[in-house]
This record gives sequence, structure tokens and C-alpha cells, in this order.
Amino acid sequence: MDATTHNISKITHSICPFCGVGCGIGLRVEQGKITGVEPLTHHPVSQGSLCAKGWSTAYAVDPIDRIKTPLIKENGEFRPATWDEAYRVISEAFSTAISEKGPDAIGIIACARATNEDCYAAQKFARAALRTNNVDHCARICHSPSVAGLQQTLGSGAMTNSIGDIEKADLIVIFGCDPTENHTVLGGRIIQAKLAGAKLLVVDPRLTRLAKMADLHLQLKLGTNIALINGLLHITFANGWEAKEFLNSRCENEEALRAKVAEYPPEKVTAITGIPEEKLISAARMYTEADRAMLSYGMGITQYTTGTNNVISISNLALVAGQIGREGTGINPLRGQNNVQGACDMGALPNVFPGYQEVEEPANREKFAASWQQQLPEHKGLTSLGMTKGALAGEVRCMMIMGEDPVVTDPDQNHVRRALEALDLLVVVELVMTETASMADVILPAAAFSEKSGTFTNCERRVQLIQPAIPPLGEAKPDWQILGELANHLGYSGMNWKSSEAIFDELARLSPIYQGMSYPKLAANYGLQWPCNDQAPGGTALLHSKEFSRGKGRLIPVNHADPAEMPDEEYPLFFTTTRLHFHYGCGSMTRKSPLLERETPNGVLFINAKDAETLAIGPQTRVRVISRRGEVETRAIVTDEVPPGTVAMPYHFKEAPSNRLTNNAQDPVTKMPELKACAVRVINLENEAT
Repeated sequence: MDATTHNISKITHSICPFCGVGCGIGLRVEQGKITGVEPLTHHPVSQGSLCAKGWSTAYAVDPIDRIKTPLIKENGEFRPATWDEAYRVISEAFSTAISEKGPDAIGIIACARATNEDCYAAQKFARAALRTNNVDHCARICHSPSVAGLQQTLGSGAMTNSIGDIEKADLIVIFGCDPTENHTVLGGRIIQAKLAGAKLLVVDPRLTRLAKMADLHLQLKLGTNIALINGLLHITFANGWEAKEFLNSRCENEEALRAKVAEYPPEKVTAITGIPEEKLISAARMYTEADRAMLSYGMGITQYTTGTNNVISISNLALVAGQIGREGTGINPLRGQNNVQGACDMGALPNVFPGYQEVEEPANREKFAASWQQQLPEHKGLTSLGMTKGALAGEVRCMMIMGEDPVVTDPDQNHVRRALEALDLLVVVELVMTETASMADVILPAAAFSEKSGTFTNCERRVQLIQPAIPPLGEAKPDWQILGELANHLGYSGMNWKSSEAIFDELARLSPIYQGMSYPKLAANYGLQWPCNDQAPGGTALLHSKEFSRGKGRLIPVNHADPAEMPDEEYPLFFTTTRLHFHYGCGSMTRKSPLLERETPNGVLFINAKDAETLAIGPQTRVRVISRRGEVETRAIVTDEVPPGTVAMPYHFKEAPSNRLTNNAQDPVTKMPELKACAVRVINLENEAT
């Protein structure tokens, strides 16, 4: 190849590695390096658009600070090691822990930014090579209540409709999130639909960008979602606005729900939520009278001790109004990370095999045991937070964390650090040196999304193919290859795949919702939406059109309960976490982009002008935020976007880690921590200094 040919750039089609929208991107490669990104014009999700994060994808895989070789910590310092040496250290520690404490002494954390094939390998490694169900990932602190809640009411915990249905709705309802910040291309389509005539109803304690555009904004008090929805249902039934035919033919348990919501008259709901009665009536009328109302929600619903019940109440509302099973309607949880839907689908959870097949069901175990040629554990494993607790108790001795940064993202940071320090061995598979990686005993270099083949599944259940644009950097390897080689060191030979496609074919064979998929079919169709099988060979854009996955939709009465920690005299302000338009997750990707970092370079505290005046806080005033678990210093932004009595912080910044403050009180069903509500006090440091 001559120099002229070598310098010609090429474009590799791929999928954006940031949020769960799953936009199509082209990676431009020149001289073996990714130099730019461009949108894919005909992609069905992004339609030629990208957000600021998507345009900055090249920085997410910048080779400057990449980990390029295995690292072993000695005397507090990392030194380069060979793969065989690293595998030997890990396998010896794992084997010792298993011999002394049993297989459940090991915990595996998979990665929601890795491919489906990587996540499938992670759960198979845990179950077949280690023989434990101790496998989990960040959906535990994201949308585990969506899976648990919607599984009970509908039989499936995924987004019921497609992103393209936004244009088909005449009412768009947004609960507890701001897609213009977190899922920007999707948020842009909501704005376009609004400008084209759709009504917009926003339910959020914050005055978000979409709330400012909304026809109606219900600015409820933090943690009062169930009371609000029960109140809307009370009004709906009292006025005869329910979808009677739909309820009669497709739902069960209506009388029990009617009895429960009768306990939530408008005056009571106003007292709990702070929303005037006339707005409650208007919202109930808007939703029930709309021809097609599409409801989406985020972590303002799920990240509570009542997270599962919050999701159940959302489902109650949609079922009673008959706003499900048709285009332009539905219940649509917006997934945070690019492959958090896929990681759940792959069974990177302690209670299910791939395709949400329960591990405690003997027939399922027999099926997977026969395929994997290994006896499998009978009981569900520990959640990620359960592993943390187990480490502190000395029951979990070793952990392997793949691409996650729980020191930054999990609640009560000091608690997480103590747990990781208590382990005999911490293994981290990573691209760069994160806060969690810095605590590891062994670090293994992972290949980036741009350096491997595989699939991602976006929030609308679309499974999409990615291809390598460049070879892995240094000695980095795909997660699935690392796990397969480590399994061999542990004596299990059932993970010797030759390619990611071989893994996909295996998982498709074992998972009914993926059975009709293959790499060639995905490549030919811009991906396919599950379920894809003999009954739906072209995939499924709309769930529950004729019947629900469980048969009839189940209405389940739920009660309002306050957050686990309420403001009091010592900690007088509510504290909540939020996300920013220009950043993502723990910041390990976006903060490498000079353009994104320039927009928001530091952690901040959002505080209402009334609270700021009381504390003599002005713009950029240095403040200390204190909870019962820790304290953080940052700078204030005075804004009307949070209500009086509530302050908010983004969680992207390791210098100002909001999760040093958050409460690890948990939803009893999913063990979701209450990241969205705790009590704090704020101190003006500039006043202290004077």
C-alpha cells in the first residue's frame, strides 16, 4: 500500500456509545486513528442527527490515557504484567476463595457500555466457570424497578413502543426525566412533535427545559409520584374517564385498584404533592381524553425505595386509560447507558438467565446446563449492592468489575470504598484509570467499542451491529475474550469462542426473544427489535398489541410512602441527583473531550434563589454540602429549575462526588438505592472564611 492510499480516510458504521437512544454513527479513520464522527443519514433512530456527546465520540476512545497492558499492584504501585501472569494471580485468588468460602465468595459486575456478547460472556463466566449467580450490572441503580414492576403488571419490563412513535402521539407525557439533557436526539424529536401540534405534559420536581415548554407541568414534591398517580386515577374513576372496554377485556384486579385510589381524593393529593387540585383534574383529563398518549419516564421514577411501586403505579395509569398496545402510546422507560437494555437481556442479573428466564426454575437450569456442559447454581445470587455488603462482612472475597465505576456512581461512596478495600482481590477490566480501577489489585486492558465487533440493544429493544474501525490498542482484548481465557485458567473450557458472532449465535439459540436474529439480518435492517423469532421474523416494533406477555394486564394497588430520609432541623434541605447535557455517567468518556469539558468543567450545586438568599449564596459561591454519610465542596448555581427546599447535584464529577452524600436505603424488591432523595444542609464557605 503506498502512502497516498494509506492516508485516505475510511468510514466504519457503528452505534454511538453514550446513552440508550442508539444513534447511528460513522467513525472516520485516518492513519489508523479515529479522527472524527459523522451521523448516518438514513438511520431509523437518529435520522442524521447526533448530540454534542455523539459528535465527541472520537475523544471517548482517545489513546492518550488508555490502559494498554495488564497491570498488577505491588507495594501500592501498578507495574506492567503479561496476560498469563495476570490470569495466574486472578485464578489462584478465585480458586482459594472458592475452596474456603464456596463459589458465592466471588462477585462479577458486568458493564452496560459493553456489547451484548461481552455481557453474555460475563454471566456465563459467573454461572458456568465459577458456578455462582453473583452477577449484576448498573441497571441495579438505574432501571431494575422497571424490569420488576412491569414484569408484574405486563409480563415484560422493556419499552413497549418505538422511538418513532413520538411523531404519532397527540400527547407526550414525561415523568421524572429530561430527555433533552439525557437522551438528546430523542428529546429533539419530542420538541419537534410539540412544535408540530402534540400536547406536552411534564411531571417533575424540577423546572426542566421540557417543563418550560409544556402545556401542563406538574411540579410535585420529591418522592410523591405514587400519591400523584393514585390521585389522577381517583379523578379518572370518579368522572367515568377510564377506558371501560379496555379494562373489561384486557385487565384484571380493577376493583382492588378502585378501592385503593378511593383513599386519594384531590385535596389529600394536593396536600402530599403540592399540586393544586385544578391541575390534577386537568392532567387526568388530558391523559384519558388523548387519542394516543405516549408516556416515558426516567430515574426520577425508579431511584427510590418505592421504585418498583412507582413503576407499578405508572402501569396502573396507562392501563386504566387504555393508553398501551397501540402506536403512539405505551409505557417507555428511557434507558441511561448505551447497552443497559442489552445487559439485562443477556442475563447479567443475579436472578435470570439470558432472555429473562428465571435461574430458580429447574427447567431453565437444565436447558442452560445442557448447553454449557456444566452443573449450575440453584439459587439467585447477590445484587451489586449485596456484593458490597458481603465484602464488608467477609463473605465476598473477590470481585471482578468490568467497565463500571461504582466508587463514583454507587450511593454512599465511603461505604463502597471500605467494601472494595476489604476484598482479598479486586480485578477491574477497563479502558482508562477510573476511581475504581485505581483501587484494583489487577487491571486488565479492555478493547473499546470501536475496536471490536458485537451488538448493542437500545431502549426501544433494537439490537444493532457494531464493527471494529481500528484494531485494539496495545494488548487490549474484548471482554468476552478475556473471560474465555480466564475460564480456561480456572478449568472451564466452554467459552472458547472464535468470534463475537459465534457468541451471538449461541445466545440467540438460548434466548427466545433473540432467536430470529443473526449478524447478517442485523446488518441488512439497521438492527431488529426483539422479540424476533418464528412468530415475528422481522422483529417487533410494538409490544402488547393484542395481549400482554402475562396474558391480562394486572392492576396492582400501591400506597404512597415518604422517602427513607426526610429533611429535618439538622438537615433541612432535600437533595437529589441529576444529569447534565454535556456529560455522561461517571465522566470517564465525556470529560476527555475538551469541547464538553469546557461547557461544564466542574461539579455544581443547583439551589433555588429563595434558599440561596437565606444562606447568602450567590452565583459560583463556594459551598459545602453535608449529609449523614459525608460531605462535598463545590460551587453554587442559583436557579429556578429546582424548587425551594430542594438542591441538586450532577454525579459526573469525581472531584465533587454527589454519591458521597446519597442514601443507600433500598427498594425492598430490587435493592435499588434511593439516589433521588436524601436530606442535607448547605454551608456558605465564603461566609465561614470571613
